Amino acid sequence: MLTALLVPLLQAAHLPAAFMLGPLAAAIAVAGIEGSIRISNALFVIAEALIGCVIARALRTQMLQEMSHGWPLFLAGVTAVLIVSSTLSWLLMRWRVLPGTTAIWGSFPGAAMVMILMSEAYGEDVRLVAFMQYLRVVCVAVAASIVARLALGPMQHAPIDLFPPVAWLALLKTAAVAALGAWLGPKLRLPAGALLLPMALAAILQDTGWLQIELPPMLLAASYAVIGWSIGARFTRDILVHAARALPRVLLSIIALIAICAGIGYALVMLAGIDPLTAFLATSPGGVDSVVIIAANSNVNLPFIVAMQTARFILILVAGPAMARFLARRANVGVARVAGQRNA
Repeated sequence: MLTALLVPLLQAAHLPAAFMLGPLAAAIAVAGIEGSIRISNALFVIAEALIGCVIARALRTQMLQEMSHGWPLFLAGVTAVLIVSSTLSWLLMRWRVLPGTTAIWGSFPGAAMVMILMSEAYGEDVRLVAFMQYLRVVCVAVAASIVARLALGPMQHAPIDLFPPVAWLALLKTAAVAALGAWLGPKLRLPAGALLLPMALAAILQDTGWLQIELPPMLLAASYAVIGWSIGARFTRDILVHAARALPRVLLSIIALIAICAGIGYALVMLAGIDPLTAFLATSPGGVDSVVIIAANSNVNLPFIVAMQTARFILILVAGPAMARFLARRANVGVARVAGQRNA
């Protein structure tokens, strides 16, 4: 009931992640009054696999071609954003704002849901990662909407068609790929295997012409709801108190990240002659889904934006775990040195 009330409100605010944020917020509210929501692990794994297919749908050969044409520019832009986000997360971890490497996974500027699911596979507190990731999603969406509005004036937001025509054969093939990945991924003991294996399989089959990925909006909405309820139900009052205490510093780090990424975008304007709004959206620390919705209603270079956002997501996907371990070691060394100096 609460989910049904929250999702339309979030959609009215034009938040890209409304179908995930609504169930997540509803489950957190229920958990906060010591209620309970039970989501079976099988449903959660199936939802993960479907989300993997959603990501695969965006991984097309055209993007790789776009990246290859200007790879020095892409490399510089992606690396700069990752350095900034990693530095801010390192500071949060060093200052013990959040436990373990939660701050690192929570600060990674990739697809929020993927970072949450991957952090859980690596043993992090998925509740606090979700808190950081979706707080950033909201902040980035608001900032990007304001910038786009200032640049272009009032924007038209097309309503979401929840019941478009469905290509049933393509849907059955997509469901088969998702089911195979959901079954095989955990058996292979891959970190986040139920997400990453369907993503890889669907992307390869799509690129070779064997699969047209078909995912009706209502099926995706149900998948987002399952994941949102599952994560939100794990919150406790202690975790909510911890998140509330960390909120000012986490929010400050997000604002700093958005501002510095805007500066990186300005550098792209000056050095590469890219139009300002394209550069801002390309370097925005939100996920590709968030910025594409805004970019689609704007006169910008959409392929460039999607390619840069996707390049950053792929890099985090591949190097994220190693980066988290490296930053954790550096933060621990720094804390140990400070403690040693105080004892001396």
